[in-house]
Amino acid sequence: VPLIDLSLPIDEHSFEVHPFRIDRIRHQEGVKHLNWVMLKKTFWGKIAFFLGKRIIRPEDLPDGEFLSLETVHCPVHIGTHIDFSYHYGSTSEGKPAKTINELPLEWCFADGVVLDLSHKKPGEVIYANEIEKALAKINYQIKSGDIVLLRTDADKFFGTPEYLTNYPGVSPEAIAYILDQGVKVIDIDALGFDRPYRFMIADYLRTHDPSHLWPAHFFGRKRQYAHIERLANLSQLPPFGFKVVCFPIKIREAGAAWARVIAIT
Repeated sequence: VPLIDLSLPIDEHSFEVHPFRIDRIRHQEGVKHLNWVMLKKTFWGKIAFFLGKRIIRPEDLPDGEFLSLETVHCPVHIGTHIDFSYHYGSTSEGKPAKTINELPLEWCFADGVVLDLSHKKPGEVIYANEIEKALAKINYQIKSGDIVLLRTDADKFFGTPEYLTNYPGVSPEAIAYILDQGVKVIDIDALGFDRPYRFMIADYLRTHDPSHLWPAHFFGRKRQYAHIERLANLSQLPPFGFKVVCFPIKIREAGAAWARVIAIT
């Protein structure tokens, strides 16, 4: 079955909004780390370690190597991830907001449809009538349960400073239009659903109108839905006729989680 990877990596060398790091223990370093884990449990064990004591030596292991180990210190909004109700606010639709581990799994495997909005410029807003035009262009009518993927082609900037600034935002009315068709999950191949900070904050400071601030995210307090940010490779998909798989990592009491999003064509 042909699979297309729609996910971006968690890459410590990329430009990001949030600081994060990946601690990496290589195979040869792993022998030393293994001994530290075994000896550090007691004071005298620590002293022995620093004096050179080793329970297991490199020559005891194949090729003198142990196992690699990576420890990721990373917000859940780095890389391709799913945002759910708790991220948007403490309540949604007048009820306590659900966390990512409560996201219904049946939402995460469904027919997909790609709407080409790549003509939108950085800082512009995607409105409901543009969703309708994109659907008319491919002669498709959204059905209940579809996963809608908004293509902006912003993923081409991933790994550069432009990835943080060169993408449009999605208006609440556009989200409402899609949700009214029975959709529960909306995706985008940009850093976020709202416009880049530099546009959003500038408009707020100019007008002092708070509606400029994170309108797409805050709309999740009115309507319960999930959105996926930081997709990739939407240009490789047909407009429709494929399945999307987007199960989140199960993290307790979190507003979002990383996901490996795949299209089955």
